[in-house]
Amino acid sequence: MANLLRIATAFAAGAAAMYLLDPRLGRSRRSRLRDRAVATGHDAESYARGQLRHAVNHVKGTLAEARSQLGSREVGDDQLHERIRAELGHLVERPRAIEVAVASGHVRLRGEALAGEIEPLLSAVADMPGVRDVDNRLGVRVLRSA
Repeated sequence: MANLLRIATAFAAGAAAMYLLDPRLGRSRRSRLRDRAVATGHDAESYARGQLRHAVNHVKGTLAEARSQLGSREVGDDQLHERIRAELGHLVERPRAIEVAVASGHVRLRGEALAGEIEPLLSAVADMPGVRDVDNRLGVRVLRSA
């Protein structure tokens, strides 16, 4: 069995030598083989760089998430005020009609909102990190017909 394997290996090596050292086409074949090997090397390098970049981004995201969860309890009043103001635009039709006041994590909301907007707004604000309680002083805005 080992003898047969040696013969097959010698035959393959001889065929490869004839193929690559052919006086007429050998130069172009060697050139193509070299180009394919270089391209394969570049592809492998590009793949490895992409995988490394993905892993680094994954680690950065995990660290950022951990940092945000650790620091979520220590939110300043100004930062909490800005977060609430930013969230208002997603929750109510007229965010400028609502006044937000924050003192030591206690949030007071004044102004007017549609009846269907008030509960989701209060729930979203109460669930924000750093909010201790919400003082609801919102009035119901009535839609006027045209």
